[in-house]
Amino acid sequence: MVHPRRAIASSRSSSIAGTAAGVLITALVLAGCGSSQSTSPQYNPNRSAPSPGPGLGPGPEVDADRESRSTFAIDIDTASYGFVRRQIVDGQRPDPANVRPEEFLNAFRQDYPQPSGNGFAVFMDGARLPRGYGNESGQLRLLRVGLQTRADDPVRRPDAALTFVVDVSGSMAEPGRLDLVKDALHTLVDQLRDSDEVAIVAYQRNARVLRAMTPVRSRSVLHGAIDDLEAGGSTNLEAGLVMGYQVARDGFLRDGTNRVILLSDGLANVGNTTAEPILRQIREEAAKKIALLGVGVGSEYGDELMERLADEGDGFVTYISEREQARQLFVHRLPATLTVRALDAKVQVTFDPAVVASYRLVGYENRVVDAADFRNDRVDGGEVGPGHSVTALYVVRLRGDDASGGRMAEARVRWLDPQSREAHETASTIGDAEISGDFAGASPRLQVCYIAAYFAEVLRASQYAAEVRLRDLATLADAAYHATDDPQVRELADLIRRVEERSR
Repeated sequence: MVHPRRAIASSRSSSIAGTAAGVLITALVLAGCGSSQSTSPQYNPNRSAPSPGPGLGPGPEVDADRESRSTFAIDIDTASYGFVRRQIVDGQRPDPANVRPEEFLNAFRQDYPQPSGNGFAVFMDGARLPRGYGNESGQLRLLRVGLQTRADDPVRRPDAALTFVVDVSGSMAEPGRLDLVKDALHTLVDQLRDSDEVAIVAYQRNARVLRAMTPVRSRSVLHGAIDDLEAGGSTNLEAGLVMGYQVARDGFLRDGTNRVILLSDGLANVGNTTAEPILRQIREEAAKKIALLGVGVGSEYGDELMERLADEGDGFVTYISEREQARQLFVHRLPATLTVRALDAKVQVTFDPAVVASYRLVGYENRVVDAADFRNDRVDGGEVGPGHSVTALYVVRLRGDDASGGRMAEARVRWLDPQSREAHETASTIGDAEISGDFAGASPRLQVCYIAAYFAEVLRASQYAAEVRLRDLATLADAAYHATDDPQVRELADLIRRVEERSR
């Protein structure tokens, strides 16, 4: 039987003076998951879509004797899943380079208990992989490492100063782009407190300020500015984002939360169109504690640019394609996460080579950190808000089929306190016996991780896709839906079937 929920908030917590790094909001989640019988995948994106470029493919299986530590920065982007979901529903074939397994998992709710204080609770569980899915020896295990922060009371949060940077270029005229953005902004303005403040910057070939920082009590003025948003012209994302940060700096709320929110299809074609030159211009403002959120829209979407701005700019990016999604983001998720629980958070999982022969982290290839930099607070990590969960899934190869009963791994998270900039750590351990139960008896949420991550492996045509069949993943998703009653899991089963049917 798989070990039940294991949440240890603060098995050890130390406060260490740290050097503050750049401050922008992010949060992370990882993923990994699997299916039923060993066979080649029925869906091959390489038939008509480009293969993933260098560095975008799955990470290697690591020999635990050679390197026992796996270290990565926290990241909670979900745009990859949202955009791929829309493409599948629209009958399109996703580009493998846009498929990131950790972002598939970020999109699904987890079941981790919250800590009683600030910082993180650390959760670990696992199970055997199903035999026949690359697990003929019976030595493979799934290991789920989960982090959870305490939720905030929205009523007691600090006031917020939000600068919306809205793409009004010609491409945003397509239904489901600017109209979706305007509806969400109208809804958010009605939900924010009177004491919050909002600014609106619009950009096409050039950027202009529609409203400088304005108290939300002046709702009619803000609604009028939103109504004035009209699409047309080319796309100078650089000008919009730089001006947005200038407006945010001018309206900086010293004792509140400051955030720039970029709403765009990411299809920049004027000015600098790559992330690094843009990031160089906003890093000073980022150091002033002005956080970034990217919201992607559109059937054609500049995933690479938006993801780079989020990851290298220490922000996070999500994707919306439907009105209900947009309202959920702006009315529930955004106001509830305006504060920050942890800065520059990193995770290090240390495996015992006496028990573990090798391991593989599923996803997060572009968030890997050198093991020696785990406690180097000048090396950037991720920023996590209240009530966020973060999940990493590993495929672990034990040295034997039978559990030894010994300790297998320790998961440790390190972060900086947002106010004091002091560093803190907390950790939890797990034994091999606790991940040796049958997959069928595992937590339904762990099963969803397996399904989502291996669906991503199939879509990006990785070598691990040969371990699963789409029809079996869909069957597992059906069972997980019945166990969780989660509509997102039912939708996942539908997406898998759509892809499987088109591959016949």
